[in-house]
Amino acid sequence: LGRHCWPMEKTTVLITGCSSGIGLGLAARLAADTARRFKVYATMRDLAKGERLLERLGGYCPDTLEVLQLDVTDPRSLAAAAQRVQGQQLDVLVCNAGVGLMGPLETCSDQAMKTVFDVNLFGAIRTIQAFLPAMKRRRAGRIIVSSSIGGLQGLPFNSVYCASKFALEGLCESLAIVLRPFNIHLTLVECGPVKTSFLANLQRPDPEELQ
Repeated sequence: LGRHCWPMEKTTVLITGCSSGIGLGLAARLAADTARRFKVYATMRDLAKGERLLERLGGYCPDTLEVLQLDVTDPRSLAAAAQRVQGQQLDVLVCNAGVGLMGPLETCSDQAMKTVFDVNLFGAIRTIQAFLPAMKRRRAGRIIVSSSIGGLQGLPFNSVYCASKFALEGLCESLAIVLRPFNIHLTLVECGPVKTSFLANLQRPDPEELQ
């Protein structure tokens, strides 16, 4: 009997916050997989920063990587990204975009605090809302959310950041229960210190620009 080698179906992954740090590293790792098992939609607010990702990969990888503009604070941007991947079977959604705010609470402005929550909490909510319906219809999918050890315990001079991550933990723990019947699995990744530009950003009194 003759043998037929069917092409392996790729796992489709969309990642937010890919201009630097964990998002950039994860997108590069999956897109560079030697077995070409993944199709990665690497998203970021500022597409000009996508050069870092392409440099990491040594150029364009059209079969395994597509860089998309996505601002988690802008519903129109999210809708456009969701429209772009419509028709694709999105297997994994990684909510990674985030900002930090470090300093005594009395020095934190209202706008700075609102920005932290708009990205870290409401940005994740908007992103999940944009892509969850398709996963529910297909009754399959995985959502991975970048949380922090700061979502488990308070950290000195990180009160607002930790508050946003505590809220994110409650959101995801509640959501995970109701997604089980749809065969959608939700994972929280509670990172400790990671050597990325994010840590340098934390030393500023106001949030660094979105990833």
